[in-house]
Parts: sequence; structure tokens; C-alpha cells
Amino acid sequence: MMKSILRFDRPYEKNVQGPASLRMCGLGILLLLCTLFFNNAHAQDVALKGKVTDSKGNALPGVSITIKGTTKGTSTDMEGGYAISAPPASTLSFSFIGFSSKDVVVGNETTIDVVLSDDVKALEEVVVIGYGAVKKKDVTGSVVSLQPKDFNKGVITAPDQLIQGRTPGVMVINNTGQPGGATTVRIRGNSSIRAGNNPLFVLDGIPLSGSSARPGGSGGFGSDGGNPLAYLNPNDIASMDILKDASATAIYGSRGANGVVIITTKRGASGAPTVSFNASTGVSSLLRKPEVLNADEFRQAVQFYAPNDLKGADFGGNVNAFDEITRVAPVQNYSMAITGGTDNGKYRVSAGYMDQKGIIETSRLKKYTASLNTSFKFLESKKLGLDFNVLFTQTDENLAPIDVGVGFEGNVISQALTWNPTRPLRVNSDSLTYVSPSTINPLASLQAYKDIAVVNTTVASIAPSYKITNDLEYKLVYSITRQTGTRKGRYIRGLIDPAQIRNGFAFIGNNSETNQQLTHTLSYNKDISTDLNINAVAGYEFLDYANSWNALSGSGFTDVGLDFYDYLNYSVASNRGVNSFKSPTNQLQSLFLRVGLNYMDKYLFTGTVRRDGSTKFGENNKYANFPAVALAWNVSNEAFLKGNSTLNNLKVRLGWGKTGNREFDSGASRNRYIFDVQSVSQANFGNPDLRWESSETFNGGIDFGLFQSRIVGSIDVFRKKTTDGLFERTLAQPAPSGKIWVNLDGEVINKGVEIALTGTILENKDFTWNLSANATYLKNSVSGLPGFYETAQLRGQGFSGVLGQRMVSGQPLNVWYLAKYAGLDPATGTSMYEGADGNASTTVDPAQNKFYVNSPNPKYLLGVSTDVTYKKFSAVVNMNGAFGHYLFNNTFATVLGINNLSTKNIAKEFFNTDIKEATSNSAAPSTRYLEKGDFMKMSNVTLSYRVGNIGKAFKNLNISLTGQNLFVLTGYKGFDPEVNTDGSSGGIPSLGIEYIPYPSARTFLLGVNFSL
Repeated sequence: MMKSILRFDRPYEKNVQGPASLRMCGLGILLLLCTLFFNNAHAQDVALKGKVTDSKGNALPGVSITIKGTTKGTSTDMEGGYAISAPPASTLSFSFIGFSSKDVVVGNETTIDVVLSDDVKALEEVVVIGYGAVKKKDVTGSVVSLQPKDFNKGVITAPDQLIQGRTPGVMVINNTGQPGGATTVRIRGNSSIRAGNNPLFVLDGIPLSGSSARPGGSGGFGSDGGNPLAYLNPNDIASMDILKDASATAIYGSRGANGVVIITTKRGASGAPTVSFNASTGVSSLLRKPEVLNADEFRQAVQFYAPNDLKGADFGGNVNAFDEITRVAPVQNYSMAITGGTDNGKYRVSAGYMDQKGIIETSRLKKYTASLNTSFKFLESKKLGLDFNVLFTQTDENLAPIDVGVGFEGNVISQALTWNPTRPLRVNSDSLTYVSPSTINPLASLQAYKDIAVVNTTVASIAPSYKITNDLEYKLVYSITRQTGTRKGRYIRGLIDPAQIRNGFAFIGNNSETNQQLTHTLSYNKDISTDLNINAVAGYEFLDYANSWNALSGSGFTDVGLDFYDYLNYSVASNRGVNSFKSPTNQLQSLFLRVGLNYMDKYLFTGTVRRDGSTKFGENNKYANFPAVALAWNVSNEAFLKGNSTLNNLKVRLGWGKTGNREFDSGASRNRYIFDVQSVSQANFGNPDLRWESSETFNGGIDFGLFQSRIVGSIDVFRKKTTDGLFERTLAQPAPSGKIWVNLDGEVINKGVEIALTGTILENKDFTWNLSANATYLKNSVSGLPGFYETAQLRGQGFSGVLGQRMVSGQPLNVWYLAKYAGLDPATGTSMYEGADGNASTTVDPAQNKFYVNSPNPKYLLGVSTDVTYKKFSAVVNMNGAFGHYLFNNTFATVLGINNLSTKNIAKEFFNTDIKEATSNSAAPSTRYLEKGDFMKMSNVTLSYRVGNIGKAFKNLNISLTGQNLFVLTGYKGFDPEVNTDGSSGGIPSLGIEYIPYPSARTFLLGVNFSL
């Protein structure tokens, strides 16, 4: 039969008209049938509309509505309304953050109104506790979860700035106002003398090294190390979970002693592709600076203190040099994200661009980011999953010449502060005023130094998973983080000192860092019975950190209009330098197990143990165990509290845990050598018995909700003891010269109380007012420590080699060790100091009579936040502060003192006509310059208006105005009480020094965001 058909068809192929007509007719019939089919199918779709509200009848804008099993969807407008076409018997899925999702089957109706109920459980699901997530009601440790609505607003270059002042027990200090500058982050205070005190940051399950590939600077070039998290785009962050006590952080073992901050980025969502845009632009200006004399006041001061010098000190001008080096700096920030997919494959693609000019001329930060997050499910059972994430970032920096390690010539900040305000900065429009090599024109410094840094970062991870059963899942995570940094700098010395016109300097630095992670986990979650649930995770992890750097430098350049670093071979051969470094092996191998039990939703237990092995420690102590246990009681689920309208939620928590600290030099337990020009010397002697520094923490807490959770809060009490402190000690003679790492006797105790409260003050259909506050009390002390260890380099004229803080028993960490200033002698105008006998005199030597005086560690931390919503208008206000600590105003001590007169300017603080201070009176490291650091800062205020949907294209349009760092309430006289100039000595960190830093900025931003 088949053959006859073929023979029948073949003749028609030769017939030109008949068969062609038949073919056209057949094609037309086919098209007609298809058209009728699709028209009929389309005709069967039901045109639906409706409104989505909450349980109180308030409209919910931005609710996601999808037709299950398709990519078709929409979202509600500002009045909660929506319109969509869907086939009969299909299912509409309504979802919105903070509310229970709801599915509705389409029938013959054309209007579907939906009420979404508050879903506390859905919010609780996002609490991440390390290698997994649990419901908040099942949390037994001290854990705080922050969502984007809780974050700080404004110019945010790194995620740690998002949480400043937002949760108790967490202190975030912006060390400097430099764009992308370093921060100090402490969770429940300092606890280590020599090892690191920064928390561990974990990005989507990837533990970060906490370091940056940006080469450092010195010798007049910018010395701030920068923020190692600056490569992250804050707009990509979905949540930040802060693990504070050891029962929560023990799952991270030797890296959990200082707390853990888990950063989770935004993910794709099922539905049609959605494009979201965020854009902001604004300006920054100087927040505050020390008060110095203006031109008239300077003349009066010279007349008062040194009248014979007035003629040579008054140049007839009226100049504000600080205004000349600062500017109103523009900033712009843009980001875009595309999300979409199905239940089997979701994606999110994002890109961002930031351009922030610093308030100091020539400084600038540009950041380019791009990321891709995907999640797939395979097989008919959907048991095989695969997550793939990749992030690319490039940061470009122009750094101002603000080096805190400079000598008598100062940096551009001190040069501007001390510039004689009667002396013009310019001879004419083409020429700057030259004074001397020690009195430098700050504008000349800005021209003489050029300092640029570029860092490229790639973070990639792949994570296949398989659900072996409905209760048991295996997951593998492999990640690699690669950073490369290049820094180039040149110094035209002839612009500073014409005698050095042929002695220019240049350098090139290259850093690289490669970190790898391999983690296997097996997760189990099962209801053993109606009353008992078990949640467990077991795993193996291997981490490898590697970094290296090299640097080239040269001097003796003659300025020919080119940047010296582009032709280093033109330098004087004998003045060239070559340096390089490769880190010793730094690897960590771990096994861990966590088991959680929930009995009747009342009684909770969590047990954790991790065994870490590190290449950093000696042969005899390579491995250590870090256990933790925690208990919790959901009292509100007991019969005697159920139905209580006043106290509707109450949980009591109790936990103990042991964690470690390995944040010190790799290879510290081994013999290490320095290879110099044709020479080798031993720098470190090995110690096979070097042990792990460990911290033991007890934590008790209460979580509560009052009046149907109209008021919610928590109270935590903790005590943390750190022992076996890691320390690098110089070998005592007659041993060979060199150093050795040892474990110190003694212990560091941190204890305190944390309180957090959030309340809804007023709520109705049009108006809502919420208020939140958190407060922390911290106490720190050292005991059993043999001897003392010094740190805190105080800098400037006459302060060479001076250290201002000590680690000593009976005192808090970093206690100030200074002479006690007793005022000025009215007869001589010179400083008096208190002696060992308590008497004050000008004959007391301040270098030989020092005392332990006050602490740089804040006793109290405070954060206050309030938000008000009226119809489409809203306002959010965030404040943060710290109290009970003392700062050393090193700027006043050695930069702005009375002995500047008559050639340089002084602080208004020192111009006192009541007691005439001698201009020969030299500064000393004393309590004269120790000031209370108490402050309360208006960190950010945001006013916004929800425009809603515009036509069919623009959805959820929102316009906002943000003010950042609007003002600070403080008695501190320096730049900003929120400061921490690096004064570390011998690797021992310091705290509480201010020395001619990059000043803080006040910023105003206009922002807009919408989706398509």
C-alpha cells in the first residue's frame, strides 16, 4: 500500500497548476484550523480582576500573581488592584513577602478578591544559622535577622554599613570618611589581644577571608586599607543574619569566636521576567572639622602670644585652606536586576554602577558589579537540584594623599588645617605659594601625588544537591574567590620642594588572592511523631587560602609630564626596589554536626560540634574540637499562657559553646625566613606546641511579644571568656634575634546585656507609626596576664615611638596609659602633670609618670529607628550612638598645638587669653588630649512617596530623598567621634585614636526605583 501511494503522489509533482492549488488549499485549511484552535483556546481564557488586601482591609501593592505551571503573571497596583486572563480550572498563586501565599482555582467568576493573612512563620523561615536555615521559633541561640527594610539608607559601599546601629551588641565604626574606606566591626566587643577581632562574614554559604587584594600604601600615599567587602553590591542583598553567641557560631568552629555575619543575596522567582531599576544621585559635603583660627583670629593670637612675630606672620590675606582642598562632591548609583523562571528553573541577573567622588579633591571610587544567580531542578521527581552563582566586580580608586604614618611634613589634611590663614595659597593662577619643605602647600600635595588602585573580584560557586528521601538531602558546594589588585603611585617631589625637582618617586604594587572551598553536607529533617521533630546537618569542609604580592619602586625621576610609574626604568638604578611575597600554606579541614530537636513546639534543643584542623598550628595541636549546646522553652505554647491577650509570645533561651580564633599569620608555628639581597635571615622560630586561642560563652535570653505582638523584643545576657591568647613575642637575649608565636596565660572577659524593642505606636487604615530601639551594655577586662603588652602608636612631632595603650591584668583591653594632665602653670604657661605621689608640678616628667586612665571600648551602644507611613508617604529615621569611652585626639596633640605659632595655625581650643600658654610648651601624651567619645548620630533619614503604577509599563514607582550623616551630637572636638585611626604596633590592634583622617561627609540623595 505504501508503494502505491508513492506512485500515486509522484505524477502530481509534475503538474504545475492542479497540485500546487491543492497544496495551497491544504495549507490554507491547516492555517484556518490552527487559527480556530488558538482563537477558541484564547476565547476560553477568563478575564479576571480583583483586589488584594491584608486582614485589616489595607490594599497590598506589589503582590505577585502567577498562573501556576506557566510564566504568565502580573502584580497589584498601589490600590491593590490587578487584572489578568487565565484559563478556567487554572490556579492563580498570590504571594507577598510577610504574608501567607494563597492559591485560588479559576472558575466562572470574573472578579476574585483575595485577603492575605500575616505570615509570621514565612518570615521566620529566612533565619539562616549556618549550613541551613530554621524557623525563628526554633532558634535556640542569639541570632538577629535583618531584611532590606531594616537596612541603613544612603551611600553604602559595603554591607557592614547596612547594619550599623540596627541590632544590639554590634558596633560598626567607619574608620574614615574615605569612599570605600575601612570599617571596624565588633560583635560583643574585643576579646583577643593579638589575633583578629573581626567577625566571620559568610556570603551565600562561602566563608570570606576578610582580606582585600588592594595593595597597601605608605610614604605619603593613602594608608587606609579599604573595606574588604566593598566588592559587594548592597542592592543585591536579601538578608543579613548575625550570629552572636557561641551556641549559634560553634558550627563555624575556629572562625566563630568573634561572631558570624551571614549575607544572603537575592534570588530568582517563578513567573514572567521582571525588570527592576534603582537609581540615585546626590551630593556630599564636609560634615565637621576641628575649629581652627580664621585670619583675624590668627593675627590676634600672634599679637597675644608672640607680638614680635606679627610682622613676619601676617601676609595680609584671608584664606580657608580646608575649603580649598574639599568640595561638594557628586555621587551617583545605578542598579538593575532581571528575575524570572519557573518552578524548575529560576534566575536573577543584576548589574550595578557606582561613581562616588570624595569630598577631598582628587579622591574617587568607581564600582562596577554584575552577578548571576540560578537555581534548577531536574528529573521527573525534581529531586536533583543545581545552584550556580557568579559575581564580578571591579573597583577603581583615586586615593588622596592621607597617610597617618607621615612625619613632620604631615599629610594634606594637616597641611590644610595648619596653613597660615593670612598667606595666599596661590601666587597667581598658574603658580602655587611655596614656603618650605616642612610647611607644605596642601594644593601642591594634591598635585604632587597620584595614587590609583584597581581591584577585580570574581566569586563563583556551583552547588548540586539531591533529595535522597523526602527527609534526607545531600549537597555539595564548590566555590572559588579570585581577587587581583594593582596599585600605581607617583610623587613629583619638585612640586613640594623645588630643590628636589630631579628626585621624583613611583611604585607599582600587585596583589592576588585565591580562595577555594569544598563543602559536603547531609541534611535531615523529619517529624518522628506528631510531637517530635528532628533537624540535623552533618558535613565535611575543606578551605584553602592563598595570596601573594610583588612590588616595584624607583626614585630619581625628573618630571617630563608623564606618570613615573609608566617608565620605572628611567629611575636611578641604585634607587630601585623589588619585593615579593607568597603566603605559607593556609588550609582548614573540618567535620561538623548539628542536631536540633523540637518537642511539642515547646521544648527545643540544639547540639553542635565541629572538629577543625589547621595548617597554622603546631604539629602537636593541629586539631581542636568546638562543641556547643543550647536549650529553649516556648513558654507561650504552654496551656497556662495560650490565649493570653497581653503576653502572646514568650521564649526562654539558654546556651553554652566553645569557639576558636585562627586569625593570625599563616605559618606562625613554623620556622620562617626573610630572603633579602643575597642574604637569608630567620624571622620566626617554630612552635610545635602552639595551641588554638579559644572562647567560651554562656548566653541567656528571653524573646517576647505583647498585645498581639504589637510590641516585640528580646533581652540577652552573656559572658565570654577567651583563653590561650595567641601572641608573637620577641625572643629574649641571648637567644638568636627573631620572634616566636606563643599562647599567653590569663584570660579576657567580655560580659554584657542586650535589649531590643520594636513597637507599633499607632496603626489604622491610612497611618502607621513604628518605633524600634536597641541598647547594649558591655564590660571588658583582662586577668592573669603576665606583664603587659603595649600598642596604639601616637604620632606627630615629639611623639616618635610613643605607645598609648596597654594590655594588662586588672584593666580593660587597650586601656589608655598616659600622663595625667593637671593644667597650665599660671606663672610659666607650661604644662603640669601629676606625679606618683599625686602632686602636680611642671617638674614632673610625663614620660616617667603614666597611669591607667579610662578605656576606648564603649560601655553602651544605642540604636533608634522609627518609620511613619501616611497613605503613599513614608519617612524612616535611623540613629546610632556609643557612650562611656574615651578617644585620643592626636590631631590636637601634635598638629594644632600652641607651639605652631607663629608660622602655622592652631586650634581655637588653645587660644586662651585667661592663661597665656607658652609657645615653647611642648605636647606630651597625656589626658589633656583624651576626650569623651560619647555621640549620637543622625545616620540617615529617608522621605519617600509611592507613586504606584504608571500606565501598563512602569510598576511600583517610588521616589525618595535621603539625608545621610545629617548631624552628630557630641562634645568631642575632633573631626568625628566615629573614628578609628590605625595605631597598631607589632600586630596588636589599637582602638580610639584620631589622627588627621579623611573627614566624614554629609550626603543628600534623590532616588527612584520601579519595575517593568
